[in-house]
Amino acid sequence: MHADLSRLTFHPERHYSAVVAQQGRVQLDADANEQTAIQLHRARTLAADLIGRYGGPRDAAGFRVEYVGGRHDIDTLHIHGGRYYVDGILLDADRPAPGTPVPDEDAENAEDAEDTAAPPSYWTYWDQPDAFRDPEKPGDRLPSPAQSPFVVYLNVWERSVNAAEDPALREVALGAAMPDTAARVKVVWQVLPLSLAALAIEDADPSKEVVRVAFDKWARRQAAATARLAARSERPDHADEDPCLVRPDARYRGPENQLYRVEVHAGGGAKDATFKWSRENGSVVFPVEALDGTWVQLASLGHDDKLDLDVGDFVEFTDTAYASRLETLPLLRVEELDLPGRRVRLSAEPEPGVGRLPHLHPFVRRWDHREGPRRRGRTATLKGGAVPVAEGEWLPLEDGVEVYFAKDGTYRTGDHWLVPARTATGSVEWPTDPARRPLLQGPAGIARHFAPLALVKGEESAVDLRLAFGPLAIGIPAADEATLAAEEQAHREELAAEGPSHGRSQTTAEAESAVEGDE
Repeated sequence: MHADLSRLTFHPERHYSAVVAQQGRVQLDADANEQTAIQLHRARTLAADLIGRYGGPRDAAGFRVEYVGGRHDIDTLHIHGGRYYVDGILLDADRPAPGTPVPDEDAENAEDAEDTAAPPSYWTYWDQPDAFRDPEKPGDRLPSPAQSPFVVYLNVWERSVNAAEDPALREVALGAAMPDTAARVKVVWQVLPLSLAALAIEDADPSKEVVRVAFDKWARRQAAATARLAARSERPDHADEDPCLVRPDARYRGPENQLYRVEVHAGGGAKDATFKWSRENGSVVFPVEALDGTWVQLASLGHDDKLDLDVGDFVEFTDTAYASRLETLPLLRVEELDLPGRRVRLSAEPEPGVGRLPHLHPFVRRWDHREGPRRRGRTATLKGGAVPVAEGEWLPLEDGVEVYFAKDGTYRTGDHWLVPARTATGSVEWPTDPARRPLLQGPAGIARHFAPLALVKGEESAVDLRLAFGPLAIGIPAADEATLAAEEQAHREELAAEGPSHGRSQTTAEAESAVEGDE
């Protein structure tokens, strides 16, 4: 998540069940966040163990899909409300009811307000809350079932949300000096189409079981991350040029503790993939108030020289829609600052359709890589404003922090790794083997989850692929006095039939016989 964190300490393989606060100790954000992660992991694991990979409650299962096309200008889906679980993650498809405004005193306006049609109780393919499909983009439109049936599925993942993306998170009573407090993590669900060809299904009319098996194979391939990264700290060649603010033998030369975020910018193979990095976990964001060509007016330019913008910085101009779509946008360079007007001039105008709608909360996110000469004879030539991935070699970031991409990786936009750097040790925190060699690790996120919903064959012809489960609880059978009395009488009769010695152990019988013999 893009948040101002010290580090993330939850690791399920450690099997911790709780975080225990101790008196008189400093409480860190990592402790509270680990407790939340432990509880969430346990709850989702239990749900997945009981439900399976996906399913909904029998009487309230959500995400029933209807295909609506033909007579309409553009095809769509109706996504009906209810609950559904994917890998233990709870999804809610209910559409919030619109509020009722206070009637206008003007009678004419009041009548107009009454005539306003209420939105439907279901979502549609085009207005679902986190998919942000665009009818103007051919790639976003639904396939034609008349040409070939297609599968409708759920794409589920989580992303962080801060006050720049949701102003309601900001407590205005704290004033402008405190722009935000805690961030949030949001479950994103997106209902999307998938062709039968992508599932390697050649039959034009496959059965439910065939589709489910093919979909599960496809989902496992999509969810698996093949990119791996390692991190280390090495004392840079120019360490002797640094002022004496850190220990001379420190490998990490930064003056402050940092949480480095290395994030895949453009996905694909190594020859096409790029990455970006931030020493603040990508948490330095600036809400956008206005856009005029390449000039962007911001709500703030930052509160200090550590969390501000400067000429030469690379930024990501985006909004909540594109953040949810996980699409690659060019990173733009800050060319000029207008401090009194809180404006910055970017190297190019942002992409069309991005950041133009205020209700999508456009914002600028700062990244900390730079273009220019590097040490060790390397030159950083950027591609689309991001750093090209080079596998099989150590790549320096800054202040002795280096990263290594394993060979033959496949990269996905948004996947990231976190590297805590600490001044107390002059090093980075990264797992190593007994010989202190850094271990290659898969991404810390994004974790993607998938579930099939329907096979669309045509108008009003969608084969439901969802699974349902019933409640575990059952009614306790009533036991009246007559039934209990009959059971007791039967028990007494059973004892009488077994004879008077019933209930005595063999040892007791032998002891009694021995006593009788002595007498």
